[in-house]
Amino acid sequence: MESKVAVLGDSDFVMPFSALGLDTYPVSDRAEEISDSAKRIIEGKYGLVVVAETIARSAEEVFGAYETATLPCIVVVPFTTEGEGFATEALGKVLKMATGINILENEKG
Repeated sequence: MESKVAVLGDSDFVMPFSALGLDTYPVSDRAEEISDSAKRIIEGKYGLVVVAETIARSAEEVFGAYETATLPCIVVVPFTTEGEGFATEALGKVLKMATGINILENEKG
């Protein structure tokens, strides 16, 4: 089964993905624009959605409903700026669903 891939982020983030022929959704840092693009991606029935960490919090309301769904697989990745921790947090949630534990969680000691 083939799936489409969507990439959501600022223009610098999506440009390399566009060169690969993937569907890109360049956005500014305006929450409303990010949310609207996230809704269009969900309506587009993509199998994989790559989201830049810098805008992920603004898309979380839309994508959060699909956190436990099989599709789309939503992956938050850091880009050129220092990570905000959101990508690690999102990956931790996925790993916890898959394994039952969050192996990225810091041990309190």
